[in-house]
Amino acid sequence: MIKSLQLFHKAITACSLFIILTAFSGNATAKASGKFMIAAANPLAAQAGYNILEKGGNAVDAAIAVQLVLTLVEPQSSGIGGGAFLLYFDNKNKKVGTYDGREMAPAAVKENHFLKTDGNPLKFYEAVVGGKSVGVPGALAMLESAHKDHGNLPWKDLFDAAIELSEKGFAISPRLHFLLNRDKYLKTKSAAAAYFYKADGAAKDVGTILKNPALATTLKAIASNGATAFYTGAIAEKIVNAVKADTENPGLLTLTDMKNYVAKKRAPICAPYHGFNICGMGPPTSGGVTSLQILKLLEGHNLSTITSGSPDAINLISEASAMAFADRGLYLADSDFVDVPMQAMLSAPYIARRSALIEAGKTNIPYDAGDPAKRANLLTPDDAIELPSTSHFSIVDAEGNAVSMTTSVENVFGSRLMAGGFILNNQLTDFSFRPSKNGIHVNNRIQAGKRPRSSMSPTLVLNADNSLNMAIGSPGGSRIIGYVTKTIIGVLDWGLDMQSAIDLPHYVNRNGTLDLEKGTDVAASKSQLEAMGYKVKIRLLNSGLHGIRVTDGGLQGGADPRREGVVLGN
Repeated sequence: MIKSLQLFHKAITACSLFIILTAFSGNATAKASGKFMIAAANPLAAQAGYNILEKGGNAVDAAIAVQLVLTLVEPQSSGIGGGAFLLYFDNKNKKVGTYDGREMAPAAVKENHFLKTDGNPLKFYEAVVGGKSVGVPGALAMLESAHKDHGNLPWKDLFDAAIELSEKGFAISPRLHFLLNRDKYLKTKSAAAAYFYKADGAAKDVGTILKNPALATTLKAIASNGATAFYTGAIAEKIVNAVKADTENPGLLTLTDMKNYVAKKRAPICAPYHGFNICGMGPPTSGGVTSLQILKLLEGHNLSTITSGSPDAINLISEASAMAFADRGLYLADSDFVDVPMQAMLSAPYIARRSALIEAGKTNIPYDAGDPAKRANLLTPDDAIELPSTSHFSIVDAEGNAVSMTTSVENVFGSRLMAGGFILNNQLTDFSFRPSKNGIHVNNRIQAGKRPRSSMSPTLVLNADNSLNMAIGSPGGSRIIGYVTKTIIGVLDWGLDMQSAIDLPHYVNRNGTLDLEKGTDVAASKSQLEAMGYKVKIRLLNSGLHGIRVTDGGLQGGADPRREGVVLGN
């Protein structure tokens, strides 16, 4: 794995001059702007969003244009065949709203969906590849809901860039080429094989112009007729047929499942931190609650006096993260199906009790989950496997409204199935494969109509007067939580600009092994951290942080140098 990713980083040096220069302008230093700004994971998608902002569109309008282009140019990570969470900041009313576009399990699914006949769970890729893992996609319904509430430009106008790029084609980037070559499952599916690969099975070369007329046809229908054209009719039939006709691993998705999908507006989960108000997404994602728990556990430890990336900083943040992940595994799941004690998990008495367990200079990992609402005897941890394949973008428009949106197809290239020119998700594998443990139901077990637990952590930081301070988020599987939380700490505790906070070396602990980012300064602390009692692994940590901060000097953006994202502003 490490060797493969090292080869990817070498491949990036072969990127076209346009992408190199664009990425450099976004990543080298914090980029400032006075009117509006977008930070996104792909230059073409960022440009599409920027053009919408320039035409007078707002943050939601731009978010739709970005997602549509990402469907084409970053199929490994996100798209209309997947799901998303969106946080919206209404500058006029100083309010945060959240939109849940997470996928749903089909109505016919049973709790033994991922069990073999002997009662043991399937191996991860036995479940992922094919129709069995596909949930009802939610991204489009969510975006349409947000647009009806807040959009400025006509829905149809937001599709132009994605349709044009689909018809004229785009150049395969080194990142996409690397991932195509690396994946051994995608080429086993006929639609994907014909689109992404040459006759000999090799990935199409870097710079090859990849056209997608099927996606253009899909997008034209949705542009003219709204999300209904996706969830009913010809497009829905293509999705269901792809899922059910998969010969190796057919799924249960039906046209009724598609038609019945509903994107949900949910209350944000917010908590104070050093005079700021941090707002995230509640369940079915674990990201908001877990990130807030980590920050609250650390609030009394005065991180501003500790050097970022030092063994002392890594120690404190790791202990808080591990403790929060213990609670995450036990309690967090779709709150429409289980009672999640969110407020109790963030309450001052509970945080004080848990924070007192952190001892500077040593580790007490693994932690047991706490008992914030005296319910631990009813629940049990789950074991859903999470691998990164996600994208995040942040947008601030000329009126001061903002979007922080994280979007995903789950695994790299999702289920590997395509329909209508786009990749279908494998989000059902974010459920626990085991429905029970020791005779007790797992909260995150698969159930009909349920949304799988996520780690996506789109976040908005507000000032004391409820004005916007920051929009931030990242891909990265369950490590998303650590990436986002540390970046917030970098800005608020260590006084870094947006880009410098994103550039910070990564260290993540999910209540077990402490991961240190390979090739960075923190890797040199391995022996000191092992002396504290940590089990340490040095590895590549491929985040994709994209953030914007509102400062007295204007908008300040950052794009993660670990990917190919950019910041564009005016």
